Amino acid sequence: MLISTMNDVPGYKVTRVIGECFGLTVRSRNAFSQIGAGLKSIVGGELVGMTKNLEKSRQEVLDRMVETAESKGANAVLMMRFDTSEMGGNWTEICAYGTAVVVEPA
Repeated sequence: MLISTMNDVPGYKVTRVIGECFGLTVRSRNAFSQIGAGLKSIVGGELVGMTKNLEKSRQEVLDRMVETAESKGANAVLMMRFDTSEMGGNWTEICAYGTAVVVEPA
């Protein structure tokens, strides 16, 4: 699956636009991670546990987006983006979305 954040991909032409596709997950925060993050914010520095969780979550939604695009007959996703939002104070929604298309070499 070709995934691009661009409108067009050099060397390829879009032969069919299938439409929007996305992958989604909602994560809750671990209370112990929150305490650790709070303490870390006092002295500064990277929140390694939170970073790893975000990386894992982004890969998960990317995989789900690809599954959706493939199920619709796409071989590429253009204009791919990530979106993250807070829900209810303790939950985070993470979404990968883009336009599912069929491309072929130009």
